[in-house]
Amino acid sequence: MKISKQSRRDARELFRSCLVNGFADENRVRQAVGAMIEKKPRGYVATLTQLQRLVKLDLVKRTAKVESAGPLTDELKAAVQNNLSRIYGNGLNISFAQNPSLIGGLRIRVGSDVYDGSVQTRLTRLAESF
Repeated sequence: MKISKQSRRDARELFRSCLVNGFADENRVRQAVGAMIEKKPRGYVATLTQLQRLVKLDLVKRTAKVESAGPLTDELKAAVQNNLSRIYGNGLNISFAQNPSLIGGLRIRVGSDVYDGSVQTRLTRLAESF
């Protein structure tokens, strides 16, 4: 489905009205969607589709996943959280997970940014260079 420029503009404006302190507020988004469904203006389905895309992008941008080969100490977790908060700002949802296939090191994914300091990636790059 092709989305018109007007629907994109309306969705951006609606999304901006749902922001509180730079973050999308869940209750405001619900109210905006409810009001839009109730009024059913022209092209509202395309506008809601675009709004959904914007909300998903905002959610992904505010989510960080930290993978390590083994368990991390509390000090290391706190240091990673502080550094990520310094770079990306407060309000970042950080999850820690273990991935033994990394062999060692960390892989951090925040939105589309990936910081990969794992041994697995270094070995793969080394193998590709031969």
